[in-house]
Amino acid sequence: MKKAWQAVRNRTMNDDRHVAFRGFDPYDCVPTTRRRLPHWRQTDVTYFVTFRLADSLPQTLLHQWRDERAIWMRLHPSPWRADEEHEYKERFIDRMQEWLDAGIEACQMRRTDVRAQDGKRYDVDAFVLMPNHIHVLIKPAPGYDLSTLLQGIKGVSANRCNEMLGCKSTFWMDESYDHIVRDVKELAVFRNYIAGNPAKAGLKADEYSLQLWNVLMPN
Repeated sequence: MKKAWQAVRNRTMNDDRHVAFRGFDPYDCVPTTRRRLPHWRQTDVTYFVTFRLADSLPQTLLHQWRDERAIWMRLHPSPWRADEEHEYKERFIDRMQEWLDAGIEACQMRRTDVRAQDGKRYDVDAFVLMPNHIHVLIKPAPGYDLSTLLQGIKGVSANRCNEMLGCKSTFWMDESYDHIVRDVKELAVFRNYIAGNPAKAGLKADEYSLQLWNVLMPN
């Protein structure tokens, strides 16, 4: 699967260019959809996205997480205050990341030959391919929707990975976590998080793929 990322790598590295960064605008329209997770959308922004393997968490642990989250959301209807948003991130998003970093389940992506993604119609600032999940800073090109892009990325990569692994199982969890990067300071935080994720998880050099292009620049 590394070949699938090569198109992104060549395009970004050879262009030798910078991409304008626009942070979250609290005064602009924010269309919101919700499945198990909330998904905010704005035009011309960058997203920190995490998607994970279908078996990246034990079902008992995942059901416990979902039950706790459902109770919390009934007690905290949207829109959330800043402190409620922080509590949600700490109790549910950060805890999920800790479980993912622990690499509890099969971790097919620990195999070097199955770690990659397609890159089309968007700009990638940084990404890390972990054994059982991916973190990426991605900016959709004008006219392209993040959800549609992720659906394509996950679909193509799942087919390629299953072909390499010789199976036909569900590869990715159906829903990804995405967060609009609020400002340049938060952009730096996410870049540092991506860069430090492999060491935090105690991975060896051949157990992950990391690219830090830092193409996003403030106007």
